[in-house]
Amino acid sequence: MEQRRMLFWGSIQSRYISMSVWTSPRRLVELAGQSLLKDEALAIAALELLPRELFPPLFTAAFDGRHSQTLKAMVQAWPFTCLPLGVLMKGQQLHLETFKAVLDGLDVLLTQEVRPRRWKLEVLDLRKNSHQDFWTVWSGNRASLYSFPEPEAAQPMRKKRKVDGLSTEAEQPFTPIEVLVDLSLKEGACDELFSYLMEKVKRQKNVLHLCCKKLKIFAMPMQNIKMILKMVQLDSIEDLEVTCTWKLPTLAKFSPYLGQMINLRRLLLSHIHASSSISPEKEEEYIAQFTSQFLSLQCLQALYVDSLFFLRGRLDQLLRHVMNPLETLSVTNCRLSEGDVIHLSQSPNVSQLSVLSLSGVMLTDVSPEPLQALLERASATLQDLDFDECGIMDDQLLVLLPSLSHCSQLTTLSFCGNPISISVLENLLHHLIGLSNLTHVLYPVPLESYEDVHGTLHLGRLAYLHARLRELLCELGRPSMVWLSANPCPHCGDRTFYDPEPILCPCFMPN
Repeated sequence: MEQRRMLFWGSIQSRYISMSVWTSPRRLVELAGQSLLKDEALAIAALELLPRELFPPLFTAAFDGRHSQTLKAMVQAWPFTCLPLGVLMKGQQLHLETFKAVLDGLDVLLTQEVRPRRWKLEVLDLRKNSHQDFWTVWSGNRASLYSFPEPEAAQPMRKKRKVDGLSTEAEQPFTPIEVLVDLSLKEGACDELFSYLMEKVKRQKNVLHLCCKKLKIFAMPMQNIKMILKMVQLDSIEDLEVTCTWKLPTLAKFSPYLGQMINLRRLLLSHIHASSSISPEKEEEYIAQFTSQFLSLQCLQALYVDSLFFLRGRLDQLLRHVMNPLETLSVTNCRLSEGDVIHLSQSPNVSQLSVLSLSGVMLTDVSPEPLQALLERASATLQDLDFDECGIMDDQLLVLLPSLSHCSQLTTLSFCGNPISISVLENLLHHLIGLSNLTHVLYPVPLESYEDVHGTLHLGRLAYLHARLRELLCELGRPSMVWLSANPCPHCGDRTFYDPEPILCPCFMPN
């Protein structure tokens, strides 16, 4: 076997070297693969002797040519720990039979009692944005064929002696194969390929683990979501987005699955609505069931909650179950009480924040002192601060100015949609000018730019005020700091920027 292998490898090398005068190594690999695939039986027979570095280009050729039997055999002999199939699937309509061939190859592996000699496969990666370089490198796009090391000589096969009916060499049990996917669950999204994969996982759940690092849940019946989540290794999920219009009882049904995502790093949850059919006692029970799941999420770094009806008066109940400091906290379009803001400013979770957003949280009636304390707590690490559409007034912002000036790592500040005068904006500019990392400030249209109480803008006045701020930046030695004013379009609500002339939304564009 060893002699045949070396002769096979030597003949391939000599053929490449003899043809290299006319043909590039990459083209040689392509030609060799195409030639071999003309006889599928020969291609399959050659896999035992095929050098490791020829597997990727041959697999690519077999995949593109839909040579199902060759693909099935190649999976069983795959000499790498990972098969990044998703990259090959990117940008094309995958043929069902081709996909089935790969999974059927796994099936054959998983039913064998003895591990094949060359098999190293541990992960089938179906994600389309991972291992981008694998196929290009091994196909010769980024490296010469001759730069690859020769395959190591195979160890001679040893016969296993049996003593009292037992082999003297312990047979290694199969470790489960991981199938990596990114899932987006929405109505009608489960196509035939996904259904076939789920059926395979269901039948081989002990040895075929469906792992998902990124999970997005849109509009889908909870019964279907639960059925799919039962097939997924929930501890593999690191990034979860739930953007459904759920009511509280539905969130409660989902909560036990959330608690099993113990390696979750990023969570986005939005649009949870009240249910008029449940009692206040039941509502509290459901909320407690949800918030208690955060005790298990000890890897959580980024938390985004948007439009949660129940958060007012209960922010502390949520945050006290978060066991470690957060890097990102985004609480947007929620109703908060002054007590919530006080609890937030005192929470140990905010001491290492790099991103903080309270966009759309009405703070007009909240005293500025808790906000001031919150900024001081995060001042050493805060990089991105968003107070858009918070109803912050002049007197509140003036109290916050010293704390803002202590945020030494701040790079972006946005507080559009707040009623602020030009004099306070100039005061703000003087407080921020010493923050060397600050490069972008998005500020509201100054109150003096409006012609009337109905919000009609005087564009000439706005341009003058904007130019005045630009002059101040130059005088204070920060001409490169970008200050942009923005205001919602009165027709569609989209943000219109002014720099100093308005960058108009399509509502103002001529037909």
